[in-house]
Amino acid sequence: MDPLTHLINTLSEQALSLLYIDNPLTINYLTGFLSNPHERVLALLITEQHTALIVPKMEENEAKENKVIDTVLGYKDEESPWEKIQNHLSGLQLNHASIGIESDYLIMDRYNQLKQLFPDATFESITSRIQNLKVTKTEGELEQMREAGRFADIALKVGFNALKTGIAEEEVVALIEYEMKKLGIKEMSFDTMVLFGDHAASPHGTPGKRTLQPNELVLFDLGVVYNGYTSDVSRTVAYGEVSSKIKDLYEVVLQAQKTAQAAVKPEMTTGSIDSIARDIISQAGYGDYFIHRLGHGLGQSVHEYPDIAPGTRLSIKKGMCFSIEPGIYIEGLAGIRIEDCVVVTDSGSEPFTETTKELIVVPVK
Repeated sequence: MDPLTHLINTLSEQALSLLYIDNPLTINYLTGFLSNPHERVLALLITEQHTALIVPKMEENEAKENKVIDTVLGYKDEESPWEKIQNHLSGLQLNHASIGIESDYLIMDRYNQLKQLFPDATFESITSRIQNLKVTKTEGELEQMREAGRFADIALKVGFNALKTGIAEEEVVALIEYEMKKLGIKEMSFDTMVLFGDHAASPHGTPGKRTLQPNELVLFDLGVVYNGYTSDVSRTVAYGEVSSKIKDLYEVVLQAQKTAQAAVKPEMTTGSIDSIARDIISQAGYGDYFIHRLGHGLGQSVHEYPDIAPGTRLSIKKGMCFSIEPGIYIEGLAGIRIEDCVVVTDSGSEPFTETTKELIVVPVK
Protein backbone atom coordinates (compact mmCIF):
# COMPACT_ATOMS: atom_id res chain seq x y z
CA MET A 1 0.00 0.00 0.00
CA ASP A 2 1.42 3.39 -0.97
CA PRO A 3 1.99 6.06 1.73
CA LEU A 4 -0.88 8.28 0.61
CA THR A 5 -3.37 5.40 0.82
CA HIS A 6 -1.99 4.51 4.26
CA LEU A 7 -2.56 8.07 5.37
CA ILE A 8 -6.08 8.22 3.92
CA ASN A 9 -6.89 5.21 6.09
CA THR A 10 -5.93 7.39 9.06
CA LEU A 11 -9.06 9.45 8.46
CA SER A 12 -11.47 6.72 9.44
CA GLU A 13 -9.20 5.16 12.06
CA GLN A 14 -8.84 8.48 13.91
CA ALA A 15 -12.32 9.77 13.01
CA LEU A 16 -10.83 12.66 11.05
CA SER A 17 -12.69 14.57 8.34
CA LEU A 18 -9.68 16.30 6.79
CA LEU A 19 -5.89 16.24 6.79
CA TYR A 20 -4.04 19.52 6.30
CA ILE A 21 -0.33 19.10 5.43
CA ASP A 22 2.01 21.94 4.54
CA ASN A 23 5.42 20.36 5.10
CA PRO A 24 6.95 20.30 1.58
CA LEU A 25 8.94 17.14 2.36
CA THR A 26 5.83 15.30 3.53
CA ILE A 27 3.93 16.46 0.46
CA ASN A 28 6.78 15.18 -1.71
CA TYR A 29 6.80 11.87 0.16
CA LEU A 30 3.08 11.36 -0.28
CA THR A 31 2.61 12.64 -3.85
CA GLY A 32 6.00 12.89 -5.54
CA PHE A 33 5.57 16.64 -6.04
CA LEU A 34 8.59 18.57 -4.76
CA SER A 35 8.54 22.31 -4.20
CA ASN A 36 10.20 24.90 -1.99
CA PRO A 37 7.49 27.55 -1.59
CA HIS A 38 9.62 29.70 0.75
CA GLU A 39 7.20 31.92 2.70
CA ARG A 40 4.22 31.06 0.49
CA VAL A 41 1.59 28.49 1.42
CA LEU A 42 1.87 25.03 -0.12
CA ALA A 43 -0.82 22.79 1.33
CA LEU A 44 -2.12 19.30 0.66
CA LEU A 45 -5.76 18.71 1.65
CA ILE A 46 -6.84 15.11 2.06
CA THR A 47 -10.32 13.70 2.57
CA GLU A 48 -11.43 10.10 2.15
CA GLN A 49 -12.67 10.84 -1.36
CA HIS A 50 -10.38 13.59 -2.64
CA THR A 51 -6.92 15.19 -2.58
CA ALA A 52 -6.22 18.82 -3.43
CA LEU A 53 -2.98 20.78 -3.58
CA ILE A 54 -2.89 24.53 -2.98
CA VAL A 55 0.17 25.97 -4.75
CA PRO A 56 1.60 29.36 -5.72
CA LYS A 57 0.42 30.22 -9.23
CA MET A 58 3.95 29.99 -10.63
CA GLU A 59 4.05 26.26 -9.82
CA GLU A 60 0.49 25.39 -10.83
CA ASN A 61 1.29 23.90 -14.24
CA GLU A 62 4.07 21.73 -12.87
CA ALA A 63 1.82 20.50 -10.07
CA LYS A 64 -0.92 19.60 -12.54
CA GLU A 65 1.43 17.11 -14.19
CA ASN A 66 1.24 15.05 -11.00
CA LYS A 67 -1.21 12.18 -11.48
CA VAL A 68 -1.60 11.37 -7.78
CA ILE A 69 -3.29 14.65 -6.85
CA ASP A 70 -6.95 15.01 -7.83
CA THR A 71 -7.17 18.81 -7.88
CA VAL A 72 -4.53 21.55 -8.09
CA LEU A 73 -5.51 25.07 -7.10
CA GLY A 74 -3.06 27.87 -7.88
CA TYR A 75 -3.16 31.31 -6.31
CA LYS A 76 -1.49 34.57 -7.30
CA ASP A 77 0.54 36.59 -4.82
CA GLU A 78 -2.28 39.10 -4.50
CA GLU A 79 -4.77 36.32 -3.70
CA SER A 80 -5.34 34.57 -0.39
CA PRO A 81 -4.56 30.85 -0.29
CA TRP A 82 -6.89 30.58 2.70
CA GLU A 83 -9.82 31.74 0.61
CA LYS A 84 -8.90 29.08 -1.94
CA ILE A 85 -8.92 26.49 0.82
CA GLN A 86 -12.21 27.74 2.25
CA ASN A 87 -13.92 27.78 -1.14
CA HIS A 88 -12.65 24.33 -2.05
CA LEU A 89 -13.90 22.83 1.22
CA SER A 90 -17.14 24.79 1.39
CA GLY A 91 -19.26 21.75 0.58
CA LEU A 92 -17.93 19.78 3.54
CA GLN A 93 -19.33 20.07 7.03
CA LEU A 94 -16.11 20.84 8.88
CA ASN A 95 -17.21 23.26 11.60
CA HIS A 96 -17.47 20.54 14.22
CA ALA A 97 -15.11 18.16 12.52
CA SER A 98 -11.70 16.84 13.52
CA ILE A 99 -8.81 17.99 11.32
CA GLY A 100 -5.45 16.22 11.26
CA ILE A 101 -2.29 18.34 11.26
CA GLU A 102 1.47 17.82 11.56
CA SER A 103 1.81 19.30 15.02
CA ASP A 104 5.61 19.24 14.90
CA TYR A 105 5.69 21.40 11.75
CA LEU A 106 2.61 23.62 11.51
CA ILE A 107 3.49 27.18 12.54
CA MET A 108 1.20 29.18 14.82
CA ASP A 109 0.18 31.70 12.19
CA ARG A 110 -1.16 28.99 9.87
CA TYR A 111 -2.79 27.15 12.72
CA ASN A 112 -4.63 30.34 13.61
CA GLN A 113 -5.68 30.78 9.98
CA LEU A 114 -7.18 27.27 10.01
CA LYS A 115 -8.99 28.01 13.27
CA GLN A 116 -10.50 31.11 11.72
CA LEU A 117 -11.72 29.05 8.76
CA PHE A 118 -13.12 26.31 11.01
CA PRO A 119 -13.75 27.92 14.42
CA ASP A 120 -15.63 24.97 15.89
CA ALA A 121 -13.35 22.24 14.56
CA THR A 122 -10.91 20.29 16.70
CA PHE A 123 -7.35 19.59 15.61
CA GLU A 124 -5.53 16.29 16.10
CA SER A 125 -1.87 15.49 15.53
CA ILE A 126 -0.97 13.00 12.81
CA THR A 127 2.78 13.46 13.34
CA SER A 128 3.36 9.99 14.75
CA ARG A 129 1.45 8.37 11.88
CA ILE A 130 3.61 10.18 9.32
CA GLN A 131 6.78 9.37 11.25
CA ASN A 132 5.85 5.69 11.27
CA LEU A 133 5.24 5.80 7.52
CA LYS A 134 8.60 7.40 6.80
CA VAL A 135 10.72 5.50 9.29
CA THR A 136 11.25 2.39 7.14
CA LYS A 137 12.59 3.03 3.68
CA THR A 138 11.69 1.29 0.43
CA GLU A 139 14.36 -0.16 -1.83
CA GLY A 140 13.83 2.77 -4.19
CA GLU A 141 14.54 5.23 -1.37
CA LEU A 142 17.59 3.25 -0.30
CA GLU A 143 19.03 3.42 -3.81
CA GLN A 144 18.96 7.22 -3.61
CA MET A 145 20.50 7.19 -0.14
CA ARG A 146 23.32 4.90 -1.25
CA GLU A 147 24.16 7.33 -4.03
CA ALA A 148 24.02 10.21 -1.57
CA GLY A 149 26.45 8.28 0.61
CA ARG A 150 28.78 7.67 -2.33
CA PHE A 151 28.96 11.40 -3.01
CA ALA A 152 29.60 12.07 0.68
CA ASP A 153 32.64 9.81 0.48
CA ILE A 154 33.85 11.80 -2.51
CA ALA A 155 33.31 15.05 -0.60
CA LEU A 156 35.42 13.76 2.29
CA LYS A 157 38.24 12.89 -0.08
CA VAL A 158 38.11 16.41 -1.54
CA GLY A 159 38.32 17.82 1.97
CA PHE A 160 41.24 15.64 3.00
CA ASN A 161 43.17 16.59 -0.14
CA ALA A 162 42.53 20.30 0.48
CA LEU A 163 44.30 20.35 3.85
CA LYS A 164 47.48 22.44 3.99
CA THR A 165 49.12 24.67 6.55
CA GLY A 166 47.48 28.07 6.77
CA ILE A 167 44.25 27.23 4.94
CA ALA A 168 41.10 28.45 6.67
CA GLU A 169 38.17 26.24 7.65
CA GLU A 170 35.80 28.19 5.43
CA GLU A 171 38.16 27.76 2.46
CA VAL A 172 38.02 23.96 2.80
CA VAL A 173 34.23 24.14 2.98
CA ALA A 174 34.15 26.21 -0.21
CA LEU A 175 36.40 23.76 -2.06
CA ILE A 176 34.27 20.78 -1.02
CA GLU A 177 31.00 22.40 -2.07
CA TYR A 178 32.46 23.70 -5.35
CA GLU A 179 33.64 20.21 -6.32
CA MET A 180 30.26 18.75 -5.42
CA LYS A 181 28.49 21.26 -7.66
CA LYS A 182 30.83 20.33 -10.50
CA LEU A 183 29.64 16.74 -10.03
CA GLY A 184 25.99 17.78 -10.27
CA ILE A 185 25.14 17.99 -6.57
CA LYS A 186 22.95 21.05 -6.21
CA GLU A 187 22.56 21.02 -2.45
CA MET A 188 24.36 19.82 0.67
CA SER A 189 22.29 18.09 3.36
CA PHE A 190 23.24 20.81 5.87
CA ASP A 191 25.93 23.44 6.30
CA THR A 192 29.22 21.63 5.70
CA MET A 193 31.34 21.51 8.84
CA VAL A 194 35.15 21.62 8.83
CA LEU A 195 36.70 22.44 12.21
CA PHE A 196 40.40 22.56 13.14
CA GLY A 197 42.01 21.53 16.42
CA ASP A 198 40.43 22.97 19.56
CA HIS A 199 37.72 24.64 17.46
CA ALA A 200 36.15 21.19 17.02
CA ALA A 201 35.46 20.98 20.76
CA SER A 202 32.11 22.60 19.90
CA PRO A 203 30.10 19.76 18.29
CA HIS A 204 28.14 22.19 16.10
CA GLY A 205 30.86 24.78 15.61
CA THR A 206 30.78 27.16 12.67
CA PRO A 207 33.67 27.03 10.19
CA GLY A 208 35.42 30.37 10.00
CA LYS A 209 38.81 31.94 9.50
CA ARG A 210 40.62 29.63 11.92
CA THR A 211 43.69 28.41 10.00
CA LEU A 212 45.15 24.93 10.00
CA GLN A 213 48.42 24.27 11.79
CA PRO A 214 50.58 21.14 11.73
CA ASN A 215 49.92 18.33 14.18
CA GLU A 216 46.26 18.90 14.99
CA LEU A 217 42.97 17.17 14.25
CA VAL A 218 40.42 18.18 11.64
CA LEU A 219 36.74 17.27 12.06
CA PHE A 220 34.59 16.90 8.93
CA ASP A 221 30.80 16.59 9.09
CA LEU A 222 28.95 16.75 5.78
CA GLY A 223 26.38 15.23 3.45
CA VAL A 224 24.64 15.80 0.14
CA VAL A 225 21.11 15.72 -1.22
CA TYR A 226 20.68 13.28 -4.10
CA ASN A 227 17.29 13.05 -5.83
CA GLY A 228 15.59 14.31 -2.69
CA TYR A 229 17.41 12.03 -0.21
CA THR A 230 20.25 12.90 2.14
CA SER A 231 23.53 11.56 3.44
CA ASP A 232 25.48 12.43 6.59
CA VAL A 233 29.00 11.38 7.59
CA SER A 234 31.65 12.53 10.05
CA ARG A 235 35.35 11.77 10.06
CA THR A 236 38.16 13.19 12.16
CA VAL A 237 41.65 13.09 10.64
CA ALA A 238 45.11 14.10 11.80
CA TYR A 239 47.04 16.76 9.93
CA GLY A 240 50.56 15.62 10.72
CA GLU A 241 51.45 13.77 13.90
CA VAL A 242 49.23 14.24 16.94
CA SER A 243 49.95 13.45 20.57
CA SER A 244 49.49 10.05 22.15
CA LYS A 245 46.72 11.59 24.27
CA ILE A 246 44.81 12.58 21.13
CA LYS A 247 45.37 9.14 19.61
CA ASP A 248 44.02 7.48 22.75
CA LEU A 249 40.90 9.66 22.63
CA TYR A 250 40.42 8.78 18.98
CA GLU A 251 40.64 5.05 19.74
CA VAL A 252 37.93 5.38 22.41
CA VAL A 253 35.55 7.06 19.97
CA LEU A 254 36.43 4.58 17.23
CA GLN A 255 35.75 1.60 19.49
CA ALA A 256 32.43 3.11 20.59
CA GLN A 257 31.32 3.77 17.01
CA LYS A 258 32.36 0.43 15.56
CA THR A 259 30.97 -1.59 18.47
CA ALA A 260 27.59 0.14 18.37
CA GLN A 261 27.35 -0.15 14.60
CA ALA A 262 28.25 -3.85 14.66
CA ALA A 263 25.61 -4.50 17.31
CA VAL A 264 22.67 -3.06 15.36
CA LYS A 265 20.00 -5.62 14.49
CA PRO A 266 16.20 -5.79 14.33
CA GLU A 267 14.27 -5.77 17.63
CA MET A 268 16.96 -3.89 19.54
CA THR A 269 15.80 -0.65 21.09
CA THR A 270 17.11 2.75 20.10
CA GLY A 271 18.22 3.38 23.69
CA SER A 272 20.20 0.17 23.88
CA ILE A 273 22.24 1.14 20.81
CA ASP A 274 23.05 4.48 22.43
CA SER A 275 24.05 2.70 25.65
CA ILE A 276 26.56 0.47 23.89
CA ALA A 277 28.58 3.43 22.62
CA ARG A 278 28.02 5.61 25.69
CA ASP A 279 29.16 2.88 28.09
CA ILE A 280 32.45 2.45 26.23
CA ILE A 281 33.17 6.18 26.39
CA SER A 282 32.10 6.37 30.05
CA GLN A 283 34.23 3.39 31.06
CA ALA A 284 37.23 5.12 29.48
CA GLY A 285 36.57 8.11 31.74
CA TYR A 286 35.11 10.50 29.15
CA GLY A 287 31.37 10.13 29.67
CA ASP A 288 30.99 13.79 30.59
CA TYR A 289 32.52 14.76 27.23
CA PHE A 290 29.99 12.84 25.11
CA ILE A 291 27.31 15.52 25.20
CA HIS A 292 24.78 14.56 22.52
CA ARG A 293 22.62 11.63 21.47
CA LEU A 294 24.26 8.81 19.55
CA GLY A 295 22.23 9.35 16.40
CA HIS A 296 19.16 10.41 14.47
CA GLY A 297 17.08 9.13 11.61
CA LEU A 298 17.57 10.36 8.06
CA GLY A 299 15.90 10.14 4.68
CA GLN A 300 14.45 13.12 2.85
CA SER A 301 15.73 15.20 5.74
CA VAL A 302 19.06 14.77 7.47
CA HIS A 303 17.35 14.84 10.89
CA GLU A 304 14.32 12.56 11.00
CA TYR A 305 12.60 10.24 13.43
CA PRO A 306 13.82 8.26 15.34
CA ASP A 307 16.24 9.50 17.98
CA ILE A 308 19.00 7.08 18.94
CA ALA A 309 19.24 8.53 22.42
CA PRO A 310 19.37 7.58 26.11
CA GLY A 311 16.04 6.40 27.48
CA THR A 312 14.36 5.86 24.09
CA ARG A 313 12.66 2.50 23.61
CA LEU A 314 11.65 2.31 19.96
CA SER A 315 12.10 -1.18 18.54
CA ILE A 316 14.46 -1.23 15.56
CA LYS A 317 13.00 -2.63 12.33
CA LYS A 318 14.45 -3.64 8.99
CA GLY A 319 14.59 -0.64 6.66
CA MET A 320 15.15 1.99 9.34
CA CYS A 321 17.99 4.41 8.61
CA PHE A 322 19.92 6.37 11.23
CA SER A 323 23.30 7.74 12.19
CA ILE A 324 25.77 6.33 14.74
CA GLU A 325 28.03 9.21 15.74
CA PRO A 326 29.68 9.12 19.16
CA GLY A 327 32.06 11.91 20.07
CA ILE A 328 34.37 13.31 22.71
CA TYR A 329 34.71 17.09 23.01
CA ILE A 330 37.28 18.62 25.36
CA GLU A 331 37.41 22.40 25.47
CA GLY A 332 40.80 23.81 24.59
CA LEU A 333 42.05 20.49 23.26
CA ALA A 334 40.03 18.81 20.52
CA GLY A 335 36.73 17.43 19.29
CA ILE A 336 36.51 13.93 17.83
CA ARG A 337 33.44 12.50 16.13
CA ILE A 338 33.13 9.45 13.87
CA GLU A 339 29.84 8.85 12.07
CA ASP A 340 28.30 6.46 9.62
CA CYS A 341 24.63 6.30 8.73
CA VAL A 342 23.24 2.80 8.32
CA VAL A 343 20.20 0.93 7.08
CA VAL A 344 18.96 -1.95 9.23
CA THR A 345 18.97 -5.30 7.42
CA ASP A 346 17.52 -8.72 8.31
CA SER A 347 20.42 -9.52 10.62
CA GLY A 348 22.46 -6.34 11.08
CA SER A 349 23.09 -3.11 9.26
CA GLU A 350 24.87 -1.68 6.22
CA PRO A 351 26.54 1.75 6.10
CA PHE A 352 25.92 4.28 3.35
CA THR A 353 29.51 5.56 3.52
CA GLU A 354 32.76 3.61 3.16
CA THR A 355 35.60 6.01 4.02
CA THR A 356 37.89 4.27 6.50
CA LYS A 357 37.32 5.02 10.16
CA GLU A 358 40.88 4.23 11.18
CA LEU A 359 42.83 7.40 11.96
CA ILE A 360 43.98 8.97 8.70
CA VAL A 361 47.17 11.00 8.92
CA VAL A 362 47.35 13.68 6.22
CA PRO A 363 50.97 14.70 5.51
CA VAL A 364 51.83 18.29 6.38
CA LYS A 365 52.07 20.55 3.34
